[in-house]
Amino acid sequence: MLLAFVQNAQSDDRIINHLEALQSGYPVTVNDIQLHTESSLAEFYQNRHYQPAWESPIARRELIQAIDELADDGLNPADYHQDALHDITQSTQDAPTRLPSTELDLIFTDAFLLLASHLRDGKVNSQTLQAQWTVQQRQAPLQSALEQALQDETVYRTLQSFKPPAPAYQKLRDYRRQLSGLLGRPWPLLDSGPTIHPGDSDARIPTIRQQLRLLGDLPAADGDTHDSTGEPPESQLYSGNLIDAIPAFQARHGLEPDGLIGRKTLEVLNTMPIERIRQIDANLERWRWLPDSLGDTYVLVNIAGYDMVLVENGEEVMHQRVIVGDPFRQTPVFSDRIRYLVFNPTWTVPRTLMIKDQLPKLQTDPGYLSRMNFKVYKGWGASRVEVAPDEIDWNALTADNFPYQLIQQPGPNNSLGQVKFMFPNKHAIYLHDTPGQYHFNREQRTISSGCIRVERPFELAERLLTRNSSWTKTTIQQAREKTEPVKAVLDRSVPVHLQYWTAWVDKSGNLQTRKDVYGRDRRLVDALRSDFKGNLQLTPRSHR
Repeated sequence: MLLAFVQNAQSDDRIINHLEALQSGYPVTVNDIQLHTESSLAEFYQNRHYQPAWESPIARRELIQAIDELADDGLNPADYHQDALHDITQSTQDAPTRLPSTELDLIFTDAFLLLASHLRDGKVNSQTLQAQWTVQQRQAPLQSALEQALQDETVYRTLQSFKPPAPAYQKLRDYRRQLSGLLGRPWPLLDSGPTIHPGDSDARIPTIRQQLRLLGDLPAADGDTHDSTGEPPESQLYSGNLIDAIPAFQARHGLEPDGLIGRKTLEVLNTMPIERIRQIDANLERWRWLPDSLGDTYVLVNIAGYDMVLVENGEEVMHQRVIVGDPFRQTPVFSDRIRYLVFNPTWTVPRTLMIKDQLPKLQTDPGYLSRMNFKVYKGWGASRVEVAPDEIDWNALTADNFPYQLIQQPGPNNSLGQVKFMFPNKHAIYLHDTPGQYHFNREQRTISSGCIRVERPFELAERLLTRNSSWTKTTIQQAREKTEPVKAVLDRSVPVHLQYWTAWVDKSGNLQTRKDVYGRDRRLVDALRSDFKGNLQLTPRSHR
């Protein structure tokens, strides 16, 4: 029932009846429109003594404008009663100062609260990947923001303020709008075939030129006789500006920029604009999951991009390649704070890895432990006892019978290298060095067990420590030269964000895309496109 329920002479009984039903847990429909925001809707009208809120035609128009523009944000306007609001607005053209029914006021309020929640916190729950149809209260309640927006007639501006403030979000949104201009146009597809080398003549070259022009990777054709490569549009010669355009195209899609038009390059060229738009939609939603500020100084790892950046005072000062978890041991997405570093770390092998990775090696190579500088302990904690590896019958051990703990000692073969960056978390994930530097030359770097291997870890360590503690280059070098672990605590912990972005716009304004190595985009896109009943939605009608 409604809390502090008070009916006075000014209350609207129809609004009250609907709100009572909402708080009782019953589905509520107005003009066959189901309301979603439940208790938030009730609280808003309680604070207004159950009076209508949307008598201003300006406020109604601004809400509809914000909804009509939502496709650029990767959200479906139909989720927010778009058609019903347009119909209501058209029916009030002769009497614009009042709605035909105060019950319809609920539809406007429900649309605002749900939209504001989705813009601020995301439509999809980042943990369950299920669409959320009630107002999320992870931050300040939205009802007061709506009340103020109605008073000031700033509904549109208020809704825009709930979008991620990062310029990267706006750039990605703008690129989506640009790419949507290709929808409905024929998209030429390329046939498979032999790799095309610079200087080759191939029947697919004219189509490749056409695709690159549509995508903006080549300037538009110069009249009807020559395109930007200096070749006639129908020329089948791989030459001219195309020789520079192909490597640039490959690089922005995470491929080796070798200029050879082979299978992988053809697959990316054949990606339909709608597929790329959906990929952008998934990444716009990921931005909405993030806090408004990542911090003035922070470390950010893009798992899908295999890279890491260090930002100081809002400026990127370091960029490195990284290695992340394989598809069966995926690196999780979360944020934390780097609190300390450990030079010359030991590596305590997680039990899962002991069983799946280490035990088969031990059973086929008895000298593996000594060669890789492992110590073996029976038991755990203070009661554990070191055991000589040659005293153990490794072939007798199984997943259900493995009472040992493996700890690799500091040294050149240690799997964590010479330094690790600690942000204690429930996932047991951290950044670290690696002796296998040659792996950073791989195009796809999903080969770790979940932790992140950093290409040049000592550059990162030096930057963090010398700017945020009493450590110097000299003391760092002295720590590296020791043979036992050395802990280095930061004076101020540094935020670290592990994210999964498969599409973003770089500093030059070019769309960068990466392969969805964990297969996460499809599930997220399906959740974004689902309606309240879990059905996939069709593109809503346009009111622009």
